[in-house]
Amino acid sequence: MRLTVIGCSDAFGSGARFNTCFMVQGGERTILLDCGASTPVALKVRGVDFNSIDGIVLTHLHGDHFGAIPFFMLESQFHLRRERPLTIVGPPGTRNRVMAAMEVFFPESSKTQWRFPFTIGEIAPGVPEEVLGFAVRTTEVIHQSGAPSTAVRLTGGGKSLAYSGDTEWTDALYPIADGADLFIMECYDYDRSMPGHTSFATLKEKRPMLRAKRIMITHMNPTMLARQDEARSAGLIVAEDGLAIDV
Repeated sequence: MRLTVIGCSDAFGSGARFNTCFMVQGGERTILLDCGASTPVALKVRGVDFNSIDGIVLTHLHGDHFGAIPFFMLESQFHLRRERPLTIVGPPGTRNRVMAAMEVFFPESSKTQWRFPFTIGEIAPGVPEEVLGFAVRTTEVIHQSGAPSTAVRLTGGGKSLAYSGDTEWTDALYPIADGADLFIMECYDYDRSMPGHTSFATLKEKRPMLRAKRIMITHMNPTMLARQDEARSAGLIVAEDGLAIDV
């Protein structure tokens, strides 16, 4: 399994980074883990062909995590003339929110006669699913998004990648991270406790109980971006746009 960081910013593009999107390649499949609003530009910067993407797995329904889907879909339809199937999955409520976003940005677009087959599925937290050859398990976390926000664990080819999504600290992260080859953890602020987000101070406190093999931090605001060296000194991987690692 190979991970490429397409975007790792907070909602506001702090550090001139792109919104959240991780590209996961395993076997013959390529998926995007989240697809934030700036993802189409970020994919083009990295030279990624949209038509090479088999599916999109969403952690939650905020614009910086799913807002690019209408643009991805319409460019695939009209510019790239995609023919291969596309699978989109997310928490309960995903289908309605994606269709609503299509209508907000491009009225009548949800009625498009698509030239490529696509499905939008919904994964109930705690119910294991298989998506494009990956075993997918989610758990609900603490982040207000109008629908369940989730942490996600993907397993394929004997490797496991876990991702917290956006959340304030919750012990539900322990089983998601347990034994993962890589756990991606949101680390929004350096030391403030904020609703819906985790700080570096909290992560340091909880880290001894996170039994992942490696931990990467992401979704950093300016206070955390200013202390990246401290995070690296603590043995954490710091996400950067374009970073690619084998899981």
